Amino acid sequence: MLASSRTISAADSLQGGQISLETVGEEGIADKNQEQKDVPSDARNSSLGEFYKLQVGSIFSTLVLSVLAGAIAAIFFDFHTASSLFVGGLSGALYLWLLARSVEKLGKDSRNLSKTQLLVPVVLCVAASRLSYLDLLPAIIGFFLYKPAVLLRFVLSN
Repeated sequence: MLASSRTISAADSLQGGQISLETVGEEGIADKNQEQKDVPSDARNSSLGEFYKLQVGSIFSTLVLSVLAGAIAAIFFDFHTASSLFVGGLSGALYLWLLARSVEKLGKDSRNLSKTQLLVPVVLCVAASRLSYLDLLPAIIGFFLYKPAVLLRFVLSN
């Protein structure tokens, strides 16, 4: 197959097409370094600061929600279930931290995300199946507490 460039007319852009203003190198690949050079350093630093603030806030809200969910589970269920939920919440916070670290490296060192964070739910499932003091279902529910925590963080920030 031959690859050909497509020109975007004004009619396409009015119908929802997007126009990209990327610099194309000799190989026909967009030069992402050129985009980074065009961005002022203070804008990059403020974006990075905003990213760190969002990262810390998301991890903190995940930990707070995990503690609350563990306390509620300790009241309504037994300590065994509550501890499994809390361990799952801690692993969700670890997953979120590894994902944020991978996203942070995305612009500087690599072009794709690391798969390291995907080991966290696998290790959690293996640990819950092997260890007698961890239940699988509460641990998985605790792991997925990072999702409502991030959504709650987003809603409360706006």
